[in-house]
Amino acid sequence: MDVRGIQDPAFLKTATIGELRELASAIRVFLIENIAETGGHLSSNLGVVELTIALHKVFDSPSDKLIFDVGHQAYTHKILTGRAPLFPTLRAFGGLSGFLKRSESIHDVWEAGHSSTALAAAAGFETIRVAQGGKGRTVALVGDGSLNSGLSFEALNFLGQRSDLAPIIVLNDNEMSISENVGTFAKLLTSMRTSKSYRTAVKRSRRLPRFLHVWKDKLAMMLRQLASNTTIFDDFGFKYFGPIDGHDMKKLVRSLEMAKNLNRPCVLHVVTQKGRGYQPAEDDRIGSWHGVKPFDPFTGLPKTKKAENIHSWSSIVSDWLMRRADQGKPFKVVVPAMVAGSELVAFQAKYPDRLIDVGICEAFAACFSAALALNGMPVFAPIYSSFLQRAYDQVNHDVCRQNLHVVFGIDRAGLVGEDGDTHHGVFDVSYLGHLPNLTIVQPADAAQATRLLDYAFDVATGPVAVRYSNASQELLDDRGGEPVLTPSWRRITSEGKINLVAYGDNLRRMAALVAKHELPVRLYDARFLKPLDLSCVAEICRSGLPTLVLEDVVEAGGLASMMTSAAFATGLPVSDFHVIALPDRYIEHGKVDELYRLYGLDDASMLLRIQTLIQSK
Repeated sequence: MDVRGIQDPAFLKTATIGELRELASAIRVFLIENIAETGGHLSSNLGVVELTIALHKVFDSPSDKLIFDVGHQAYTHKILTGRAPLFPTLRAFGGLSGFLKRSESIHDVWEAGHSSTALAAAAGFETIRVAQGGKGRTVALVGDGSLNSGLSFEALNFLGQRSDLAPIIVLNDNEMSISENVGTFAKLLTSMRTSKSYRTAVKRSRRLPRFLHVWKDKLAMMLRQLASNTTIFDDFGFKYFGPIDGHDMKKLVRSLEMAKNLNRPCVLHVVTQKGRGYQPAEDDRIGSWHGVKPFDPFTGLPKTKKAENIHSWSSIVSDWLMRRADQGKPFKVVVPAMVAGSELVAFQAKYPDRLIDVGICEAFAACFSAALALNGMPVFAPIYSSFLQRAYDQVNHDVCRQNLHVVFGIDRAGLVGEDGDTHHGVFDVSYLGHLPNLTIVQPADAAQATRLLDYAFDVATGPVAVRYSNASQELLDDRGGEPVLTPSWRRITSEGKINLVAYGDNLRRMAALVAKHELPVRLYDARFLKPLDLSCVAEICRSGLPTLVLEDVVEAGGLASMMTSAAFATGLPVSDFHVIALPDRYIEHGKVDELYRLYGLDDASMLLRIQTLIQSK
């Protein structure tokens, strides 16, 4: 079957179980072939092919609301709703989003990119459905990793008390979030999957007399309930069904039909295999095949070989942590489910007692880190910039207000590219910059990263946020240079006709641009975004030269606005001040260099802007 010809899911209503199985096989081949070309979320999508087909066969989208938690596992949903021809553009600028987008299809009823929002959204959809007469059903597909989050439990708590609401929660249990799940809830699901009473019930259902085989699935389900007694979902007020084989199309369809005809809140516990149908992804236990770059589907190797001595910022930070642990210095690393993404797999293997993975629970990670620090334990908490938003109150109320020595590693700071508006790390400078006691730094290279991390742990006594992007760089020397003892900027070039202020990757890029074109520019490295180096700010303001500030975050609340606020507060002159930053909008997906060109942050645009300012003097 050519899945490119699918226009909508209506054809599934008359399809046989055999035809649905053939469709699942065709979709898996399509996904592997296409993601191998474009990159994207692979293993999570391979795991829910049958489940997504069954959902669309049983329910009537968009009249029935299908809500996908996160949305990264909705590729089969996109195929069944007519978007297969667009897959060559997946995650490309102007192309198909890697997540659900209401602007793409009427079948995408809820957008997300962060986990654990589906149950709260389902509560809202259910409330409106009931208020408008009760037509249709609300179905939330939620991964077992997402249920670790407090937001999911808040929604369960709300829904369980509302007898008038009847959402269907489909729990996609693959024992993984990105990597293996952690915590008591994961252990609880494991016990529900593997309990002796459950396995005995299944065996008994297979020995039913022949004349009862037509009711075999329903009787097996009843036996499961009798065997499992009461689950946590029953305690919350939901009718629990499962576990159900998430790759048995016949059982999936029957179970979903049963849930559809039940007018009460229920949970279908569906057990799936992440990476199903592609052996390297099936064998992956650390998340290497969760999100992938283009790869050779026959060998599993990346299509683009990484150049020698090129290292990501995450690996540079991880190497520093490893060296510090090797020196025997006390500290803990608190990670919210991103061990692989933060490149801490080797660190965890060598120092398992130093790393604490708390699951997809950023708010808990921040508050937990605060308590560790309060009791004298230095903490490093690497959290993606976009995900740190979920812990804002804990960073503010629990860490900064108490002036506790927690070092946040703000990974994926700045534009991240293909994951788009839910993942760009462009707000953290604004939402952290106004917090008292907090120091914010961003290194421009590996050597400076070492010095600033040393400062964060050995000099600073309060909270520190160390920003770094998802870019890579050539690792020349990560240990040289003078130690950083006070919050200070650096002036890279002495004389010039304009002032240029940048930090992080942009500073390194601008230094190369200035050197290449021999531009008469006074270049400043604003490595401390907070507190500002007020002596440098004063020097810039009193120079009488045009000043250009470059940053790949939103302009409101960024470095430039902090500089002008400080200047006004101290009576410094502010004139001929220019800012190149991101506008007041959510930034679309696309390669970082494409987005830089779109918003005028690329080298060519910067060169033109610098030359124009130079000529104005």
